[in-house]
Amino acid sequence: MTDAVRADAPPLGPRPKFGFGSQFLYGIGAAAFGIKDNGFRFFLVFFYNQVIGLPILWVTTALAVALAVDSICDPIIGQMSDHWKSRWGRRHPFMYAAIIPGCILFILLWMPPTGASDLFKLAYMVVLAIASRTFITMFEIPSSTLVAELTTDYDQRTRIVGWRVLFAWWGGLILYIFTLTVLMAHRAGFKDGRMDPSAYIPYGVIAAIFMGLVMAASAIGTHRFIPWLPKPPVEPPKGPVAVVRDMFASLASRHLAAILGVAIFAAAAEGVGFSIYTYVVSYFWGLSPAVQGFLGTDAFFGSTAALILAPILSKGRNKKTVAIWTLITTVLLSAAPLLLRLTGLFPAGGASLVWTLYLIGIVRSTAGITCTILIVGMMADVVEDSEARTGKRAEGLIFAAIAFVQKCVTGLGAITTGFILTWAGLSHRPALGHVSADSLTRLAVGYLGALFVFYGGALVCLYFYRITRESHAATLEQIASMERIIADDPPLP
Repeated sequence: MTDAVRADAPPLGPRPKFGFGSQFLYGIGAAAFGIKDNGFRFFLVFFYNQVIGLPILWVTTALAVALAVDSICDPIIGQMSDHWKSRWGRRHPFMYAAIIPGCILFILLWMPPTGASDLFKLAYMVVLAIASRTFITMFEIPSSTLVAELTTDYDQRTRIVGWRVLFAWWGGLILYIFTLTVLMAHRAGFKDGRMDPSAYIPYGVIAAIFMGLVMAASAIGTHRFIPWLPKPPVEPPKGPVAVVRDMFASLASRHLAAILGVAIFAAAAEGVGFSIYTYVVSYFWGLSPAVQGFLGTDAFFGSTAALILAPILSKGRNKKTVAIWTLITTVLLSAAPLLLRLTGLFPAGGASLVWTLYLIGIVRSTAGITCTILIVGMMADVVEDSEARTGKRAEGLIFAAIAFVQKCVTGLGAITTGFILTWAGLSHRPALGHVSADSLTRLAVGYLGALFVFYGGALVCLYFYRITRESHAATLEQIASMERIIADDPPLP
């Protein structure tokens, strides 16, 4: 059963082939998520703290609150799209509706009022962060769930997810590097272009244009598959209590609990890693924006290699096993440069420092992105496990649950960053190149501690995921048997 065509669907003829072109167009939509995420990860905290001048704990705490509020929308959007009835199917109406408002709000996020008080600027950031993320989520949740609807094949899902992850990285990186090397490279009156507030306005506009284009291309490119996608359940209207009960029934899976645990700890680790990255590059390694942009290109190679390696490494194996080893590799390679520098065993500066960081970064990003592809594929496999238990597909709710916990805990990562930077004495815009050795040591030690604690928790949770290649095949057969029974003896209206 490789195509998600339900037993109760009317005869439609053969489904269009989901070949390279279709996979390309489907995957490219994830570039919008990558662009938005890189904006929040690499620039937002730095912009409102170092450029606008808000205290670091204000910014990181406010961002955590914004993420928590935004995350509430995820299960609502997921549940709504699971049950949405329209001639454009369940997912596409949300995808189309999100494009224009999501892009406009993202632009406004980088244009805080210059003459306002700090409290007003903080409130402005929170409101715009919540609003822009919510509309982009309205596209991302329905779009990401399509991977579980377009195919139920254990290995094909890995290949399809690979395209989404590739474009998420490429989209985010292209804008990130362009911003650092072009928009922020030479700003009149600023030694470091990252400190010029006017540089962030063209960034917001260009990023929003690209997000709008890729979201539209992905929605239009997958539109022709709508008749063959699963339909919402045919059931009488339910009250709020019954709806909540159904939601919990769909989510009551030990396999989903394990993936949620992985998502919680990994999101916290990534929240620290991405929000602290600019500080580590700028202060600990002492590198310029241009070099920082160059180092970011490691993920171009890593994501491309992961697209190829993930299906190869998981062929004939269980996704969980490969995910564990790639995650361990990622953690060790993330920590190694800082640990070696603290012990005096790493290049002190110059080209040797940059190229050593770059080569390690390529291998690290390859392992990390391969792990991400496999874990998203494991999430898709949970959909059939839930359907076998409840008799209902809940792709939107399941993927939204993952996004919900990731957003909540990414805020924890941002708060952790705030405490690390405060402990290191970097919360009040110290001059580049004039930071004490003690502060740099505290920055590295704080980051390493968070890295090992959070990723260690992710590894423990990953161990308890139990869906295998064989059990997934058995679940598909169980669902097929249920569908045959319903087809032979349909329920009374």
